[in-house]
Amino acid sequence: MPRVSFAPPSLCFTFLPLLDRLLPSLPPTVRDVDVPPLFRERFILSGYRPVGLSWRCYVLSLFQIHNETLNVWSHLVAAVCVALRFMMFTILQGGGILGFRLQGPEGQGFSVDVSSLPLVLYVFSAITYLSCSAAAHLLQSHSEHAHYSLFFLDYVGVAVYQYGCALALCLYSSDTAWTQSMVGQVFLPAAALLAWISCTTCCYAKLRFRRPYPLHRKLCQVLPMGVAYLLDISPIAHRLATQSWTSNSALTLHFMQVALFLLSAFFFSCPIPERFSSGRYDIVGHSHQLFHILLSFCTLAQQEALFHDFLWRRPALVREFGQEHLLLACTSFPCLTLCCMMTALTMRRRAQAQLTKEQR
Repeated sequence: MPRVSFAPPSLCFTFLPLLDRLLPSLPPTVRDVDVPPLFRERFILSGYRPVGLSWRCYVLSLFQIHNETLNVWSHLVAAVCVALRFMMFTILQGGGILGFRLQGPEGQGFSVDVSSLPLVLYVFSAITYLSCSAAAHLLQSHSEHAHYSLFFLDYVGVAVYQYGCALALCLYSSDTAWTQSMVGQVFLPAAALLAWISCTTCCYAKLRFRRPYPLHRKLCQVLPMGVAYLLDISPIAHRLATQSWTSNSALTLHFMQVALFLLSAFFFSCPIPERFSSGRYDIVGHSHQLFHILLSFCTLAQQEALFHDFLWRRPALVREFGQEHLLLACTSFPCLTLCCMMTALTMRRRAQAQLTKEQR
């Protein structure tokens, strides 16, 4: 009987060393006592990546099992879903986003459609915050300086998303009664200010307080974001309170995204369930992972609701708000982004100076 050989072909011996160089074996995860206090999370005892490895190791840890894996993948997948859903929406609706038309009486061509700019900025803000969050959780273990820098970038993404939501909700999801109210008149400037304050206070709290974190560190993060959310969601709250949900399918989606956001805020604020069983939920199931997953679904539900509202409001948007007002509102978006980035860079320099002083 002829022998059957299971030896790999010689070609494999050629590519295996190359593959090993490109994808080096990553060091195993370690316990909390093996990393500096800055990188530890309460009640999470294992699954930490060693500090001080090469950047390539942390990039490749995307495919490793550790206590940040679900944090990274939940927002990374959500960012891809947001982008793909937006592309599908523009195609299924016959184009028209920013004036690019795939069909219609005007034929093909390109022109700037001001009424769609807030929707584009919203999608950009959602992808920005999801991508910044995924990058921060993936790469932050490289060093203390990288940890501060990446989470400052994460807070910039959150602030940009806050204002992207406010802009879209104000222009697409509000009704006439809310728009003419006192809150509606000052909404966008107040939303921009609160988004910047949220970014600043989160950066300050990250830099100022050390573990074990005091209660006012969490309050410094949560209170400004909570106030900003109450303002940003006010046009939706008004519609949910005054309109029949059966008359508009978007309202059900808006209620869903509000419920998901409140549930995610609970898990962001409370270390549950890991508080009651330290070490059991290190890899899967701890509160920050639940926060990420719920927030991802919240973003997808909000995007879908805004698509409905965009189609509902778009025909009369320019007539109601005026082209100049829409352009001014959209121009405020990059201005806010620049202010938040400058704040984060300032905090980054302060963090670098603080780390240098501590190492002397």
